[in-house]
Amino acid sequence: MAKEFRFPDLGEGIHEGTIVKWHVKEGERVKADQILAEVETDKAIVELPSPYEGTLLKAYCSEGQAIKVGEVLLVIGEAGESVPAASPGIDGAAPQKALIPASAPTPASAPTPGQPALAVPGHHQATPATRKLARDLGVDIEKVQGTGPGGRVTEEDVKGAASGIAASTPSHGQPASAQAAAPQIQAKAIGAPEITAEEGDQRVPLTRLRKIIAERMVYSKTHIPHACGMDFADVTRLGEIREKEKKNFEPKGVKLTYLPFIVKAVAIALKEYPRFNAHFEEGSGDLVIRRRHNIGIAVDTPEGLMVPVVKDVDKKSIVEIAQDIEHLATAAKERKIKLEDMRGGTFTITNVGSVGGMYSTPIINPPEVAIMGIHRIKDMPMAVDDKIKARKVMGISMCFDHRVADGAEATLFMNVVMKHLEDPDLMLVDMI
Repeated sequence: MAKEFRFPDLGEGIHEGTIVKWHVKEGERVKADQILAEVETDKAIVELPSPYEGTLLKAYCSEGQAIKVGEVLLVIGEAGESVPAASPGIDGAAPQKALIPASAPTPASAPTPGQPALAVPGHHQATPATRKLARDLGVDIEKVQGTGPGGRVTEEDVKGAASGIAASTPSHGQPASAQAAAPQIQAKAIGAPEITAEEGDQRVPLTRLRKIIAERMVYSKTHIPHACGMDFADVTRLGEIREKEKKNFEPKGVKLTYLPFIVKAVAIALKEYPRFNAHFEEGSGDLVIRRRHNIGIAVDTPEGLMVPVVKDVDKKSIVEIAQDIEHLATAAKERKIKLEDMRGGTFTITNVGSVGGMYSTPIINPPEVAIMGIHRIKDMPMAVDDKIKARKVMGISMCFDHRVADGAEATLFMNVVMKHLEDPDLMLVDMI
């Protein structure tokens, strides 16, 4: 019997992908767990293994074509069986879960703006953000008449229900009475001014990765009250140790930068101040302090910023951390990174100093509650033993969710980080 294989739910707010490469052709025999195709998502390129054994009867997507979670990707069965000429699309069936290792951590994640609302029997269609708005306003979303595409409940529908008036955005045959009521309940939106292109202007479409970055940054800045602290650390001694040790590790294939030391210092600080090694649950309003210490490292790639995660940094030596950073950064830049290497972050570090930045106020990566910015190391005059000396100074900034922590605690956290960077001998026990 022919069986459909729908594009699976990969988690992490991923709702569509693009077929990069097919590994099999229609009419070919496939085995269970054989790789069928490579799909590019907003985070990585994922290999899709076959859930069945049989013959690939029909592939509904060509290379370069986008597919949404829940849509039929292909049909596998026995040679000669009939299949629909066109993909049935999303029919309300729950998307299949991705075939990923059970050991891969899947943290709680904040609602992702723009996440699709798949039809679920017995439930109205609505995005997680719309459902949260309904909860905040005390509206039973199952009683709201949706006016969006396919009957989807929009934020305007929820606001209208909260006001006891019909939704403000008429569409799909909405009654005239609701249309008439719209001006009474919706203030005029002030949006970006219309752009008139002129000769010589260039229109550059955003990449898929750039679009998801934009969505997440808007979500972070509009949902999280950011606060930021700044300081600087004297890393002269750290520079001496790095210069001495990096030659010893080059034969081992380890590029010893400042970053592994910084990651280790952050891991130590997270032990003392676990409130920053946490996720914030929007729905319950709870702070979930994570057991594992998984540090995301922001990597600048040609497609946009990616954040691979170094797992269990508190249990690794500085050299092991350096190896992980180098491996993950290379995989991210080549878009060969595995999806599980992008999951499970509990705190993020962004190294602006690698491109020359002196100070920055980075944006928190939800559902995490804090992010640290590392900046350019510069020779500066400082008072040492009552004498002015040239020292290597590095700027540090830390942005945090003000709902769950205050400035004093964030400053104490940074003090621990700086203490270990200024006196790296405290960390050298974990060097190898």
